[in-house]
Amino acid sequence: MIKGKFPINKFSEIQTPFYYYDLDILRTTLDIIKLQAKKNDFHVHYAMKANVNPSVLAVIKDAGLGADCVSGGEVEAAIKAGVSPSKVVFAGVGKADWEINLGLDNDILCFNVESIPELEVINELAAAKGKIGSVALRINPNVSAHTHHYITTGLTENKFGINMSELDEVIDLFPVLANIKLIGIHFHIGSQITDMTSFQGLCMRVNEIQDHFLARKVKLEHINVGGGLGINYEHPNHFPIPDFEAYFKIFHDHLVLQPQQTVHFELGRAVVAQCGSLISRVLFIKQGTSKKFAILDAGFTDLIRPALYQAYHYMENISSELPAEKYDMVGPICESSDTFAKDFTLNQSKRGDLIAIRSAGAYGEIMASQYNLRNLPVGYTSDELK
Repeated sequence: MIKGKFPINKFSEIQTPFYYYDLDILRTTLDIIKLQAKKNDFHVHYAMKANVNPSVLAVIKDAGLGADCVSGGEVEAAIKAGVSPSKVVFAGVGKADWEINLGLDNDILCFNVESIPELEVINELAAAKGKIGSVALRINPNVSAHTHHYITTGLTENKFGINMSELDEVIDLFPVLANIKLIGIHFHIGSQITDMTSFQGLCMRVNEIQDHFLARKVKLEHINVGGGLGINYEHPNHFPIPDFEAYFKIFHDHLVLQPQQTVHFELGRAVVAQCGSLISRVLFIKQGTSKKFAILDAGFTDLIRPALYQAYHYMENISSELPAEKYDMVGPICESSDTFAKDFTLNQSKRGDLIAIRSAGAYGEIMASQYNLRNLPVGYTSDELK
């Protein structure tokens, strides 16, 4: 059984559960993203919602990525981390007035706008400041992402974006909304997409939609195709970095661009997921009638994805080299859904063993809660624990 590399001697000094980020994996991932993006002249914005651990964010900022934000708090965190506002895009179906004003005050690159009422409010708030708010229209391309229904976002029945049937009505508004400027169109069809044909289908739809804008004599400065590239949760040691070359090549080969038009991406999970692990200790091994339970000190308050999405995370007992057994991997929360996996094959485990729950760098620490008045997990990095 191949295991990840962890400074186990350092872990023994730290109270579990905690997050551990291997910054060497993160830096290698970012180097590949930068190489492939530069080759295709693409612009990448990091999706802040995946992880805003300050140490992780500092590495991403140093790599030169922009920021994709979905709240005022994320806009503030991006700017505090040193990301230039000219690289910040702000999406979200429900932006509060203070959040819009924050974006206007900082002259961010653009708002990804999801409805006619939002356009009207941005125009009103920008007028009050004597400013012009740059916007991109988030359009539902009605392309299936072939992923979990909770993280599919580009269909007409989703709450996100502007449907094709509204497009002409929206275009007609711009001549009368004097304090906003349309600079692009934006798409995001979902998350954890591993079927690359979904992205090819998106390209075809983007080309059709751009043709519609050109027919209306509307020229766009940029196309934002969102993110959504998935990772390999089953084999994090064999596939620590997604195939960015194949991903970017699809858009290079299938998007039809106008002169000087730029292409933007909003990658989150694919950037940070594989560098992060949730480290937990075994509290008890409980023998049931027909199975064994490994009861951990980590629960869904620390990593909610398995309970929320029925998501799979590979796990390793990094303290044991004994033969493998099957366990139901469960946490201490007083809810039946507090289960990481059933009948999971793991090296024979005992009280006090350290368990690494892998591929937890995205939507892990950032989604932690204090339900049951539990402490929030702390994040540590490989640089800190050398």
